[in-house]
Amino acid sequence: METLNYGKAILREMMSRVIPRNLFGNRLANMPISDFRKKKLLYVFNVFFDVNQSGTIDKKDFEEAIEKICSLRGWAQGSEQYKKTYDSMIQIWEGLRQKADANQDGQVSVEEWASMWEDYSKSPENALEWQNQYQRFMFDLEDASGDGSIDIDEFTSVCSSYGLKAQECRDAFQKMSGGQKEVNYQQFETLWKQFFISENPSEPGNFIFGKTSF
Repeated sequence: METLNYGKAILREMMSRVIPRNLFGNRLANMPISDFRKKKLLYVFNVFFDVNQSGTIDKKDFEEAIEKICSLRGWAQGSEQYKKTYDSMIQIWEGLRQKADANQDGQVSVEEWASMWEDYSKSPENALEWQNQYQRFMFDLEDASGDGSIDIDEFTSVCSSYGLKAQECRDAFQKMSGGQKEVNYQQFETLWKQFFISENPSEPGNFIFGKTSF
């Protein structure tokens, strides 16, 4: 009986994590976005933004992300790099909240998230300020050496810290870079746009967040 109850507890835990994420897709069913792009948007929402898996994005997610990032880099609280990371991430959160939180509840829902990126796809050259900030932040975070380019080890270190398998991250980098050893910021900008607007699963930008298929 004890084993049975334990099994039920594990099942409930699994269902609590899986069901909400599946429901996200249903909540986007009526939006004029292809299934392929919905999968990409939901992936970034779930893995890189909804850090505490609450089902929405809020300031707590950014605070947890700050701790994760600074721990990865070995930046202690009070250090210059910690403060710089904190200030950058909170600015990004405030920009996201102001533009996407349509009902002003202090949270960004999956519908609000998808709607904002759908607007971006229609005019990526007019990206919101927070979107440009986040793009630059991610590049600088991955460019651990500060030499102006990202290599496979730097890319894998960051993406795997979000729970992705290291080998998949390495495979994604190879696809993203076209087999090249490094990706500079100009290339990163192009790849970033591809991720959010592309309908072609084979385009290299689809792999910029460490996943090899959607």
